[in-house]
Formats: sequence, C-alpha cells, structure tokens
Amino acid sequence: MTAEPDEKPPYNPPDPPNWRQPFGMVLILIVILLWSGLALNMIDWISGLNFWLQLPIYIFAGIAWIFPVKPLLIWMNTGKFRS
Repeated sequence: MTAEPDEKPPYNPPDPPNWRQPFGMVLILIVILLWSGLALNMIDWISGLNFWLQLPIYIFAGIAWIFPVKPLLIWMNTGKFRS
C-alpha cells in the first residue's frame, strides 16, 4: 500500500461582494409590500364573499407573489434573469 501525497485543492478565493444582493433584497421587499397592499385594498370585497370563495383567493394571493420574485432571485445570484 503506497501513501498518496497530500494534495491540497487549489485555493479559490470567495467572490467579491456585489451590489445585486442588497439591491435585490430591497426590490423583494418592495414587491411584497405592493402585493400585500393590493390584497389589503381588496379585503372589503373579499370579506363579503362566502368562505368557499374566499379560500381560493387567499391561497392564490399567498402563492402568486413568488412568481415575480423568482427571476429576481435568479438575477441576484447570476446576473441574468433566466437560469
């Protein structure tokens, strides 16, 4: 049995910080605030509906905000809006 020489992996320095992450976080907060403001403006109309009509509206409102944020998250990590 021969001993393998200790091979160190090449040193890869961390990526330098960029402006996309903080700017993207601010944009995500703005999207969430706008989406919740839209939902709050519709609350009087929604609350007047039957429970079984409210339920899909609230499920949709709780999930749909993710779709405009997904390209923003990709952009924050890669610099492109599509992976």
